[in-house]
Amino acid sequence: MRKPTPPTTTITIDASGKVLGRIASHVAYTLLGKNTPSYRPDVISGEKVIVENASKIRVTGRKLDQKIYAHFSGYPGGLRITPLKEKLQKDPTGVFTLAVKRMLPDNRSRKFILKRLTVKP
Repeated sequence: MRKPTPPTTTITIDASGKVLGRIASHVAYTLLGKNTPSYRPDVISGEKVIVENASKIRVTGRKLDQKIYAHFSGYPGGLRITPLKEKLQKDPTGVFTLAVKRMLPDNRSRKFILKRLTVKP
């Protein structure tokens, strides 16, 4: 992995009324730099992305009730399950950031790539 290059441009995306998964995949694609002709997988060269109105995103189907986020503390009985509806009410920026994070490659460069993402409620 090479050192991250400073972002050349900043892209602002308005997420109001857009579907969570579709906009998150677009943001992940842009953060990786795959939309540029000079893309290289070993160089972090994507643009900086600012997402506005993350609290106004929508989800399709019955995901608000059926999609769950699980967190396990490691102790017996330590599984905490939170539905998407509660998570969106508490922290809509966290839901969007987690969706983008899970779409990025799981390697050492992911934390550097995520530093280029700014999510505003």
